[in-house]
Amino acid sequence: MGLFSFIKNAGAKIFGSKKNTREKAAVDTAEKQREEELENTKAAQKLETTIHDLSLKIDNLKIHISDDMATISGKAYDQATREKIILVVGNVDGIAKVDDNMTVENKEPEAVFHTVERGDTLGKIAKEHYGSANKYPEIFEANKPMLTDPDKIYPGQVLRIPALKK
Repeated sequence: MGLFSFIKNAGAKIFGSKKNTREKAAVDTAEKQREEELENTKAAQKLETTIHDLSLKIDNLKIHISDDMATISGKAYDQATREKIILVVGNVDGIAKVDDNMTVENKEPEAVFHTVERGDTLGKIAKEHYGSANKYPEIFEANKPMLTDPDKIYPGQVLRIPALKK
């Protein structure tokens, strides 16, 4: 699918404080780089565990984080799973880009991604994309299990908006 952009400072916080502290400036460059690599490895492992815990079907999942970019590889069961994995990884504080190198076992049409803005509701987003606010459950269902309540979305969060089934 390619490269996806996200808002770097929105989403779940999985990185330690190292991305936001000044006191590390005194640490020598090699040690600082080793600490950052370790932090990125821990964050990638945490994301892999989260994806597994959400029961998203993917074989050979591998996530690598470097700076503010995450690279994902593996074989997703279907397009919806692929997109959900991209969103789980991208909707994390500190991740600005997701490089998708996944393959898909069962092909299906791609969804549109929508970045939530201040004042957005699933109803408002449904009206914009589907022409009817009453179709918000389609968006809610398409973003499960990442969304657990249709009223709990936040600015900067990216949601998948699938084509309506006929």
